[in-house]
Amino acid sequence: MDGSANPQIIEHISHSVDYSPFDVKWVPSSARFVSLGCHAKGTGAFQVFAMDDGKLNKIAETTKTEGIKCGTFGASLYEERHLATGDYKGRLNIWDLEKPEKPLFDCQGHSSMINCIDGIGGLNIGGGAPELVTGGHDGCVKVWDPRISEPVASLEPAPGQTKRDCWAVTFGNSYDDEERCVCAGYDNGDIKLLDLRMNKIRWETNIKNGIVGLQFDRKDIKMNKLVATSLESSFYLFDMRTMHPEEGYAYMTVKAHKSTVWHARHTPQNRDVFMTTGGNGTLNLYKYNYPSQRAIKDSTTGEARGVMGTANLLNSRKFSDQPIVAYDWHPDKNGLAVMACLDQTVKVGIVTKLNKV
Repeated sequence: MDGSANPQIIEHISHSVDYSPFDVKWVPSSARFVSLGCHAKGTGAFQVFAMDDGKLNKIAETTKTEGIKCGTFGASLYEERHLATGDYKGRLNIWDLEKPEKPLFDCQGHSSMINCIDGIGGLNIGGGAPELVTGGHDGCVKVWDPRISEPVASLEPAPGQTKRDCWAVTFGNSYDDEERCVCAGYDNGDIKLLDLRMNKIRWETNIKNGIVGLQFDRKDIKMNKLVATSLESSFYLFDMRTMHPEEGYAYMTVKAHKSTVWHARHTPQNRDVFMTTGGNGTLNLYKYNYPSQRAIKDSTTGEARGVMGTANLLNSRKFSDQPIVAYDWHPDKNGLAVMACLDQTVKVGIVTKLNKV
């Protein structure tokens, strides 16, 4: 798909690496990003790149004992730029990018691989104290105060219950100093919404399809929209403003990529525009259009029921023959993004005309 009137998705820089990159994150308020992954021999890759005149310069590199699966700056202060990571052996670490040889924080977060991580309360995003959330191969979801080595909240399988691999976690609803929730997605299609203030499950559903990625359109507002990406070439978009007591949240299903949809990432500048990444190496850019009425009352029960709008595909572009497994928008430069592909490349992309969408 193309069209000169639509935003264009352009490859700006492509850089080969000697490992499988699993996550990429822009360093706050900079033209640098961190690439995390795993070498063929199982050691962890930790590299920092800087953009310079259309090229990428590697300005820092260190090798870790275990492969690194995920990372976030979400719980860090702007001036500190501390990166939290989860590795193949379940260790949760926090790193100072100026001295990445030794972690500032180190604990055994899970009994096996940490698949996913998110942060809140740092970078001036979200009310309340900085926190991290991790999801692991052990089926546990844990919330952390980055100052202490024990979780402050945990969602674990009940004794005798089959452990389901947690593949995705995200914070949301952090619009003041008290409210905050965590949403977790599992390999069997379960989605669970944990209210951290009440310390209870607020909502759960199952889409009968492994959940690969989750993201609220904004973390620091009352819950508005949630996108869940899945193994079977589709994503689910939930309207989180209106919860029906029996039907839950209204949602729509969109077929995409003809392969696994790895992630959905909303632009920091417009919460209704988001990019999805595919297992076939493509990027799809969408815009959500709200309905004229977001909720209607059931004529029989009087209960409010959510109403869905439409997700319009603005453009699509193939970047690789292998899955695009990570994508991060630059928080300050509208349309600038970095991505990681399993063909052992990291790429910088530009999306044009986003200010006109």
